[in-house]
Amino acid sequence: MMEEEELEFVEELEAVLQLTPEVQLAIEQVFPSQDPLDRADFNAVEYINTLFPTEQALEEAQKAIQQLFGKIKDIKDKAEKSEQMVKEITRDIKQLDHAKRHLTTSITTLNHLHMLAGGVDSLEAMTRRRQYGEVANLLQGVMNVLEHFHKYMGIPQIRQLSERVKAAQTELGQQILADFEEAFPSQGTKRPGGPSNVLRDACLVANILDPRIKQEIIKKFIKQHLSEYLVLFQENQDVAWLDKIDRRYAWIKRQLVDYEEKYGRMFPREWCMAERIAVEFCHVTRTELAKIMRTRAKEIEVKLLLFAIQRTTNFEGFLAKRFSGCTLTDGTLKKLESPPPSTNPFLEDEPTPEMEELATEKGDLDQPKKPKAPDNPFHGIVSKCFEPHLYVYIESQDKNLGELIDRFVADFKAQGPPKPNTDEGGAVLPSCADLFVYYKKCMVQCSQLSTGEPMIALTTIFQKYLREYAWKILSGNLPKTTTSSGGLTISSLLKEKEGSEVAKFTLEELCLICSILSTAEYCLATTQQLEEKLKEKVDVSLIERINLTGEMDTFSTVISSSIQLLVQDLDAACDPSLTAMSKMQWQNVEHVGDQSPYVTSVILHIKQNVPIIRDNLASTRKYFTQFCIKFANSFIPKFITHLFKCKPISMVGAEQLLLDTHSLKMVLLDLPSIGSQVVRKAPASYTKIVVKGMTRAEMILKVVMAPHEPLVVFVDNYIKLLTDCNTETFQKILDMKGLKRSEQSSMLELLRQRLPAPPSGAESSSSLSLTAPTPEQESSRIRKLEKLIKKRL
Repeated sequence: MMEEEELEFVEELEAVLQLTPEVQLAIEQVFPSQDPLDRADFNAVEYINTLFPTEQALEEAQKAIQQLFGKIKDIKDKAEKSEQMVKEITRDIKQLDHAKRHLTTSITTLNHLHMLAGGVDSLEAMTRRRQYGEVANLLQGVMNVLEHFHKYMGIPQIRQLSERVKAAQTELGQQILADFEEAFPSQGTKRPGGPSNVLRDACLVANILDPRIKQEIIKKFIKQHLSEYLVLFQENQDVAWLDKIDRRYAWIKRQLVDYEEKYGRMFPREWCMAERIAVEFCHVTRTELAKIMRTRAKEIEVKLLLFAIQRTTNFEGFLAKRFSGCTLTDGTLKKLESPPPSTNPFLEDEPTPEMEELATEKGDLDQPKKPKAPDNPFHGIVSKCFEPHLYVYIESQDKNLGELIDRFVADFKAQGPPKPNTDEGGAVLPSCADLFVYYKKCMVQCSQLSTGEPMIALTTIFQKYLREYAWKILSGNLPKTTTSSGGLTISSLLKEKEGSEVAKFTLEELCLICSILSTAEYCLATTQQLEEKLKEKVDVSLIERINLTGEMDTFSTVISSSIQLLVQDLDAACDPSLTAMSKMQWQNVEHVGDQSPYVTSVILHIKQNVPIIRDNLASTRKYFTQFCIKFANSFIPKFITHLFKCKPISMVGAEQLLLDTHSLKMVLLDLPSIGSQVVRKAPASYTKIVVKGMTRAEMILKVVMAPHEPLVVFVDNYIKLLTDCNTETFQKILDMKGLKRSEQSSMLELLRQRLPAPPSGAESSSSLSLTAPTPEQESSRIRKLEKLIKKRL
């Protein structure tokens, strides 16, 4: 049974492994082989019988295998014996290495012990003889050797040597302090003869001892050195007051020179003794000045305070040039990173008199200044004591700025408005430059004293007088508009040639408005720069409290008011002409001629006012563009309103009105450069407003000119020509045509029925095009009128 199953398995396996002749041929071509195992007709039984034809051959193979295993076992045994032999050999070598290392360590330790014992004996002997120069070198060596015995402190002899070294250090410290006390007693005068070499070497020893020894030496020396200062400048002394503050700084300068000559070589350079003396002097001076100013606060005047501050900041600058500030480690004064370069007009540190004179011109505030130098590490080390009394300075600046504004008002009234300037643009009032120059001076002074609350108080003062300048100098001097029309009649309006009588503002008043506008723009830009500079000056925690947005909005309001006045003036000058247009008898016009007199009058007013305004706003082109846009937005709707009042209109009258409308459109498109020798392309935003508004007026007149019968064609023509078509506008057009109410009702009903859905953006824009084709239903008279307009152009 088992044999049958095995035979079946072999047959199935052969069936699975049987390859097609083509595959077999391809394999032989790719991998040629002479091995019988790779043949397609390989027979395992035959192959085995070939290798082992008899049972004896098979037994010989088994014997060969057994011999091979025996040889492998012999090789393994020999390898294990060799490994054991190597371990025995190296074990002896390792023992020798350990012995050598221990012996070396022992010899080194004994040498160190010998050096330590000898060094301690020598150290004690040199200490008693005050041989500080030798002690300095020996003590450092003994301490280095003693470090090697930290792990042997359990040995009594080692511990005893360590205690002797500590005792020697303590004795040295006390002995050195006693030597300095003897040389520089706390009470009495200095010993004659200056410093000794013993003290110089003692300082070298103090560098190695406990740091407290060094600090005590420094403290006692500085205290003794400044003892005379405390006596000379006591609070009850006349020289202690602010008016003689120079004497304090002169005294310390002499003391620093005296120190360098007598004691400069006694103390190590890294102790920075001269700087320490100066720093301690500053701390003492700050305390003494604060005390005396609290006592005599009522005697402090602005000039005296500024004098003391100026001399103090100069002294702090002197310290910064001479010393590095490396001893300022108490955390009270921190060196700040220098700000990046800026083009802010308020960047100068402290203006000199020459700079102040030059700064009165506008150009000084517009020129970029050099970057600020790195901050003085000694800044505020003395002058900080003045900060609680800066309210005197702030109150003084409040008073000075109030007087300055009053002087500006008086000067303006005395000198009158600025002279017309049609060549270089509107003149900026010189008072605004004076104001900001004064602001800059105050800001620099205050920031040298404090970057805290006094700067916030000064900012509040700045805000107050920026608003007052805007109200009293700028808004307060804008010309006032009048409601009267000057008694002009329509007939006189139509007969005028120059049009100068119509303008409500004189040439001087127009120039004044432009000058105020230019000044407000300058103040707006400079106020923004002032805010940025104030934020750079104050502490980081106070930056959010610096906000001049309200003041900038005030100047923006002045600018808007000035533009509105210019627009109202020109708009009012054109009103009589539009009124004359609406009162003409358009149904009686018999032929189409040149442009009507009212158009000529409007053009005269535009040519009279616009060049003056443009030339005086040459430096502020964006605001001249705003003026043009606002005038167009005001004049065009008013023109269309008066156009609807022209009723009834005959066909010839409508043609004349269309010709007039086109003339006004061309003038308005040319308005920004009218009367100028340099022709500039009008801004796209302005051109779009004029084209859209005046095209609507033309389309209204074209609808008026079209015959109203048949009704469907007339209504469809209205819908095509006017994108904002509605029943109200349609009824006004019917009134212009002179149709009766009975006729209008049916046409209005038809319009309501045929009004399409709101057009899309693309359709809306295309319907505004000036090149829209005339409907076929339009009469030949309209085409004739268009030819007449083209011929005139």
